[in-house]
Amino acid sequence: MPRLPDRLRYWFLVLPALAIMIVFYIWPLLGIWQISFTEPEAGVANYTRMFDSSAVTTSFIITFRIAIQTTIGCLILGYIVAYVISNFARRAKPLMIALVLLPFWVSVLIRSFSWIVLLGRSGIVNDSLIGAGLIDSPLRLMHNEFGVVLAMIHVMLPFAVLPMMANMRGISGAYVDAARGLGASEFTAFRKVYFPQTMPGVMSGALLVFVLSLGFYITPALLGGGRVLMISEYITYQIQEFLNWGLGSALSVALLVATAIVILIAARFVNLRSALLERGS
Repeated sequence: MPRLPDRLRYWFLVLPALAIMIVFYIWPLLGIWQISFTEPEAGVANYTRMFDSSAVTTSFIITFRIAIQTTIGCLILGYIVAYVISNFARRAKPLMIALVLLPFWVSVLIRSFSWIVLLGRSGIVNDSLIGAGLIDSPLRLMHNEFGVVLAMIHVMLPFAVLPMMANMRGISGAYVDAARGLGASEFTAFRKVYFPQTMPGVMSGALLVFVLSLGFYITPALLGGGRVLMISEYITYQIQEFLNWGLGSALSVALLVATAIVILIAARFVNLRSALLERGS
């Protein structure tokens, strides 16, 4: 049997994956773009209505504000977890990594409902505080931005920990030891030697959490109770409740463009190839 040229073999391997991407991802995406310009009538009326709507503007502001708060919370907690696992956990490292990965095996829906059990008016947190005599009446811990951000940080935390942990694993402890040997304090060695080397992992985690948070739906819908209307939930209302496919599609396109702009802006300041693909090197 004659041997196929390398270029032909390459395309035989790539074409099936490319076809799947076109049929199941790009084609539906183009359909959404088409609907945004054709329903209920041809033109840019959906986009005009979108830019004139104060409710849409408010939803976008809430979405970006919650995404930023979630990203900051995940970076702070994720950095501490990744740092401890990479530098201090020895025998317990497999167990700690398993605990980080454990949320991936549990549905986001179940994790979000568990926060309702914890934060509800008759939830574990309020009952404990009342039982300890710290408060007289239940605190409002959900159906507001506090509850949404807290639950989203819990859901998104592994996406921040894993890139930073992979980056920290590639950092040699000899650099910090050398700085300490030259007279630097432990904090100075961390700040000037160790921390700058972890920035690719930090930026990778930040970008991953922020982009995923922009389109998050389940947790804000459950913990927000309709009072914290992120743009993904607003799109759902337009399509399921009002059957307004045109405006819903236009909002989806706007969210997609906003996400692309965020990535382009990040690309101006961060080497995305290094941050996302070569973080473990």
